[in-house]
Amino acid sequence: MADDQFDAALDLLRRLNPKHTTQNVSHICSLVPSLEEELLASVDQPLEVRRCKKTGRDYLLCDYNRDGDSYRSPWSNEFEPEIEGAEVPTEKVRKMEVKANEAFDVYRELYYEGGISSVYFWSLDDGFAGVVLLKKSSSPSSRASGVWDSIHVLEVQDRGRLAHYKLTSTVILNLGSQAEALGEMDLSGNMTRQVTADLAVDGGAEGEGHVINVGKMVEDMESKMRNLLQEVYFGKAKDVVGDLRSN
Repeated sequence: MADDQFDAALDLLRRLNPKHTTQNVSHICSLVPSLEEELLASVDQPLEVRRCKKTGRDYLLCDYNRDGDSYRSPWSNEFEPEIEGAEVPTEKVRKMEVKANEAFDVYRELYYEGGISSVYFWSLDDGFAGVVLLKKSSSPSSRASGVWDSIHVLEVQDRGRLAHYKLTSTVILNLGSQAEALGEMDLSGNMTRQVTADLAVDGGAEGEGHVINVGKMVEDMESKMRNLLQEVYFGKAKDVVGDLRSN
């Protein structure tokens, strides 16, 4: 029965407007509370922003830095609000996490010219896993609105001088415009892609080689997904507008 309810919830979410995924998940969880943990872990939602009380820097929230109702800041490595017994990365993994946050903060500024980035790592038996989050929103005062959320989940298995990387990336795109001459437009959707690779691990003892490899994989994946989104979303919208004008 529980599996049927979970499958039905996922099927329903796929058919509803991706722009309202957060509200829809909340409504389903209020109807069937037993599905909350599974849905939060399985459904990619637009990223929320919170400010770190200790450092004053913004960070992104997701299921991977959540423990109950608390979220861990990548800048302070502390949960807010504070909870007892919460798991934090080991010293080795935390050093990699700090390096990765520094690297993707530069990547964010170069590629997005703004926005917010957060990286979270945790240990596995034969390596480590993590998530790279990026968010960019247009100015809320503009008549045209746009939000880009990218979620890159990775698993890394150490194999001596080589490591096996598995990257699963999801992009959530919301675009809208409202003007008296053109009317209102709302274009929303998401896309998920996966890639694996065996790469040599070069660098210092603090996991710099892993950070470099993950950075290259995320950069390549985002470039490919941007091109696909341009073809699918913007190309299709252009075809529709062209058909309307020619009829």
